Amino acid sequence: MNNNKKEAGHKFLARLGKTRLRPGGKTATEWLFQQAGFTLQSQVLEIACNMGTTSIEIAKRFGCHVTGIDMDKLALEQAKQNIAKNKVSHLVNVQQADASKLPFADNSFDIVINEAMLTMYADKAKAHLLKEYFRVLKPGGKLLTHDIMLMHPEQAQEIIDSIHQAINVNAQPISYNAWLNLFASIGFTDIKSSHNAMTLMSPKGMITDEGWLGTLKIIRNALRKQNRPQFFKMFTTFRHNSQQLNYIALCSVKPQLTT
Repeated sequence: MNNNKKEAGHKFLARLGKTRLRPGGKTATEWLFQQAGFTLQSQVLEIACNMGTTSIEIAKRFGCHVTGIDMDKLALEQAKQNIAKNKVSHLVNVQQADASKLPFADNSFDIVINEAMLTMYADKAKAHLLKEYFRVLKPGGKLLTHDIMLMHPEQAQEIIDSIHQAINVNAQPISYNAWLNLFASIGFTDIKSSHNAMTLMSPKGMITDEGWLGTLKIIRNALRKQNRPQFFKMFTTFRHNSQQLNYIALCSVKPQLTT
């Protein structure tokens, strides 16, 4: 990897061997699972499925059908390999698609899950994406999201600039109230949330997400000469801003049709 080439943080961590690329890691995803109420009959859409980690886990644990979409062709190829390796090809299928123009009919899915993506968009774009998620959900369906939250929005620009320089992505996290107001403005109801310290690159979070062997593999790769500068830049940035950033997980409901 050319050190002069700016690599997106999530792609960099994936290259090091990280399989969970979400701000709250396994803990936040597990909270979302607890809210979902998956059944064998659930039709699930995962937006920004990346390498398929969450889609595969849903299929294996709950036995329901999952459609995963992503724009990254390389990630989708890896997802297909992971799906086959985990023997869930009969339950999980992935395809390239644009989340802002979902190629699915209205009222198609019981559950939509989207982790660590809305944060990457400006507020107007966040709203547009949420309208698409709302459209493809069935009445009574649930949207499960997992993103980054600003603890002190008055310091937003300084924090956002720092994150941009570390992860090479134009992340746009917002405050707790801003997240809730955004979902409510689209028409979602029964909004539940959970938030806590980000665990993406903390030692404890890595061990929880990847296990000891997985964490050692990541550290070994991170310490290679070509990877060291970006890894330590990301690590120190998130540690420095640990009191300023939380993950937030939200479960929101598309209201039932009224007669």
